[in-house]
Amino acid sequence: MRYYQLTGTKRGGRSDSLVVVSENGAYDLSTASDDLGSFTDLARAANASGESVDAIARNRIPDAEPAEFDADDVLLPVTPDEVWAAGVTYRISEQAREAESGKPEVYIDVYESDRPELFLKATPSRTVGHTDAVGIRGDSEWNVPEPELGVVLHRGEVVGYTAGNDVSSRSIEGENPLYLPQAKVYDKCCAIGPCVATPEAVDDPHDLEMTLTIERDGETVYTDSTSTAEMATSCETLVTYLRRHNPLPETTVLLTGTALVPPESFTLTEGDRIVIDIEEIGRLVNETVVV
Repeated sequence: MRYYQLTGTKRGGRSDSLVVVSENGAYDLSTASDDLGSFTDLARAANASGESVDAIARNRIPDAEPAEFDADDVLLPVTPDEVWAAGVTYRISEQAREAESGKPEVYIDVYESDRPELFLKATPSRTVGHTDAVGIRGDSEWNVPEPELGVVLHRGEVVGYTAGNDVSSRSIEGENPLYLPQAKVYDKCCAIGPCVATPEAVDDPHDLEMTLTIERDGETVYTDSTSTAEMATSCETLVTYLRRHNPLPETTVLLTGTALVPPESFTLTEGDRIVIDIEEIGRLVNETVVV
């Protein structure tokens, strides 16, 4: 199943609506229970009962009202307490990092190592949803989107997948690897959405087509696609390393790296439209603003 967050009719002091899309249609779970206003609420109920998220949803669908919504009206599908990201998980990513850096051996070592690169990407205030604007740093000369499969974790366990955009300053990171936090973490640096797709909906997270398209003034200036089958590190391995000696908050999203990198001659500019499509999950669309 796929879960979307919308602004709905105010009920009991809250106006959030959690909509589930199943094989039988779309339903507003919030109308079945005021305690199901968000995906995190649903994950809490599943954790407490020992059932899956989809099992809880199926039990409440008979009491829920049918829902109609425009995909462009959805909100951030889940509000993660932390967003983490992995780097150099695809060969093309390793090559791109070598090209941008004066110290390419750092990235070669990571690509060939058992231990992945993991870093804190964003906090809730720095994370935006579908149709919101992502930020590019005003002090950076080379800014790019990084389309990535996101793993949604509740209390450290995988409960779903989403699409993510790990917007990055390649010029700042390339100047010195120690500048990575400044290249990665800043205002509006991360987007996730449009939904959370559960493991039941995503048959194999390592076999999904992923496409990146960038439009400028109504024209496509970049487009390419790949498959998550090209990942050199599995989602399971990345999650295992993320949890090592690292107590995770209730809700975490882990972005799993990118294989779609625009050429060195390309940089994002304000007003660009970034479209990320991931098979079995959906389309994440964001415009671009200088921050």
